[in-house]
Amino acid sequence: MASSSSARGELEKMGIDQLKALKEQADLEVNLLQDSLNNIRTANARLESAAGALNDLSLRPQGKKMLVPLTASLYVPGTLDEADKVLVDIGTGYFIEKTMEDGKDYCQRKINLLKSNYEQLFEVLAKKKSVADEAGMVLQGKVRQLQAATTS
Repeated sequence: MASSSSARGELEKMGIDQLKALKEQADLEVNLLQDSLNNIRTANARLESAAGALNDLSLRPQGKKMLVPLTASLYVPGTLDEADKVLVDIGTGYFIEKTMEDGKDYCQRKINLLKSNYEQLFEVLAKKKSVADEAGMVLQGKVRQLQAATTS
C-alpha cells in the first residue's frame, strides 16, 4: 500500500478536473458507505431487540397471559403456548421454525456477523474519507495557485 506522502505526490500530478472527479467519486463512496453503516446499525438494533424478546419469552411460563403486538401501536390479549418453538424471520418474507435455543443462537450469530461487517466497512470508510479529504486539500491548493497566477 502506498504511503500518505506518495499518495499526495500522485494527487499533486493530477489536473484540477481529475482532482474534482476523484473528490466527487470519493465523496459519493463515503456517503454510500455511511448509508450502509446506518443500515447495519438498524439491523443490529432489530436483532438485539429480537434476542432480548427471546430471552424474555424463555423466562415466561406456558399459559402466561400477555399482550401480543399486531402493529407498533396495536396489541391484543393472548396466552403463551409452546414457548419452546419460535418462528425466525430469515429475510425476504421467509420464516423458519426453530427451538428457543436455536433462535437465540441464530440472533447471536447474525449480531456477530453484522459487527464484523460494520468494523470492515468502517475501515474502508476511513480510507475513502482520507482520500476525499486529501484530494480536496490538493484541489484547493491548485485552485489557489491558479488564482494567484491569473491575478499577478
